[in-house]
Amino acid sequence: MRTSVRAILAWGLSLLLAAGAMALWQQQALVRQLEEESGALNRLVSQRAGQHDAHLTALSAIASASAEPARDLFLEVASTITHFYPRIDDVQLVALDPRGPVIGTGPLAPGVADRVRAAARASTGGIALMPYPGRAHHYMMIKRSPNTPEARHGLMLGIDAEKLLDEAGAFWRRPGVVLALSMPDGRPLAGQAHPAGAVRSGRVIGSASQPLVLETGLDVGWADRLPLAPTALLLALVSLFYWAALGAWRQRARARAVAEQARINALESRLAHASRVNALGEMASGLTHELTQPLTAILAQAQAGKRLAAQGRGAELESVLEGTIAQARRASSILERFRDWSRPRPASAAAFDLRDAVRNVQALLAPKAASSGARIEFSVPGEPVPVRADPVEMEQAAFNLVRNAIEAVEGRADARIAVDLRPAAGRAVLDVADNGPGVAAGIRADLFTPFSTTREDGMGLGLALSRRLVERIDGDLDLVDGAGPGATFRMTIPLAGEPTGEERS
Repeated sequence: MRTSVRAILAWGLSLLLAAGAMALWQQQALVRQLEEESGALNRLVSQRAGQHDAHLTALSAIASASAEPARDLFLEVASTITHFYPRIDDVQLVALDPRGPVIGTGPLAPGVADRVRAAARASTGGIALMPYPGRAHHYMMIKRSPNTPEARHGLMLGIDAEKLLDEAGAFWRRPGVVLALSMPDGRPLAGQAHPAGAVRSGRVIGSASQPLVLETGLDVGWADRLPLAPTALLLALVSLFYWAALGAWRQRARARAVAEQARINALESRLAHASRVNALGEMASGLTHELTQPLTAILAQAQAGKRLAAQGRGAELESVLEGTIAQARRASSILERFRDWSRPRPASAAAFDLRDAVRNVQALLAPKAASSGARIEFSVPGEPVPVRADPVEMEQAAFNLVRNAIEAVEGRADARIAVDLRPAAGRAVLDVADNGPGVAAGIRADLFTPFSTTREDGMGLGLALSRRLVERIDGDLDLVDGAGPGATFRMTIPLAGEPTGEERS
């Protein structure tokens, strides 16, 4: 249940991350599009503004062709310009002398002619730019004609700034897009104000005579960041990938768990077999030791009886003694063969990392420790601890020590076991310490004697067998005094490279 909740939470987190990535990507895409469209629009407006300069130059040439401008020709050209360029809706030629004529496409509002004269007189050769009085969204371009200090006229174009932005493109008609054009001093000409939170972009158009400021912007909402269809498709793909990956990961985890359990089972079987064989060898040796003397005595008595029978002291006794002798010899032969079979074989010594044996013991006894409520702390060095021994026998020796420690602390509320492996002075040292009741002084002398045990269901072979296996490779296994309560068993083995007893012999 807890795993399912974690999987669902992780799935939700992955969807949130995917949605966040989608929102960020969409916003960046819209910002890039805004920049591209703004650049294209700026070039368009700059191109149109350049046409205004050309129109002023042409009109100025007509006005300066003679002392008195050709009214009809000027008006014809002006009408043509306003017809083909609707944004230019007023063309005026104003004599600088107030008594002179004003020639244009329409009447001028009061005061406008004076502004044109004032701007033309103040000109040093450039084009004056100012708002058109009385006309919203309009500005005026004023140039002296001819463009010399002896100018006689002021030439003016009236331009509708909103029409300057016509045909900007479909992008600028979408909701949330902001488009505005203003005078160089910031006075607005066309467009609308930016809403709060809109992404902004402002730049001056590419015209030296008309440095108008083109401002663009985009109000990016959540509907823009997370469009319905692409977002739904993305979340569906993320969900599909997540659950497929989770299923594959769980399958691999189950496969690894099965493989690990198989390895542990193999270790258990190998250790159990080795334990049974070695325990049987210890039992055979003990039984042989106990039965050899009685059988020898039976054999001697039977031989003596045979001699007595041969002296005529009982013919009937002879057949009985023959049977006794045969049975005794047969029993002795059986026991001899049993002892030879159960005698431990020479260890198949090989160099290996003792840390592997400790880790195998940890894996094997983890379930038993958990069921007993014991907490085992394993401490192994980061570097290999090479020894030369039979890996199975060393696992069995360490297994017996840790299992005994678990049984010693079983039932305690604060059951703790510490297993510490370390190299020291050319030897590998393995300490197994517990906080159990410890070892009573009365049984310490027989602690490593076969068949000596304090547990009702114990055989008394674990410690004896472990010591025998360790001593076979010139190692030691002893009970040492620990720092606290409980018992501490220490196993020391020569590190690889140090000759063992069998290797020396």
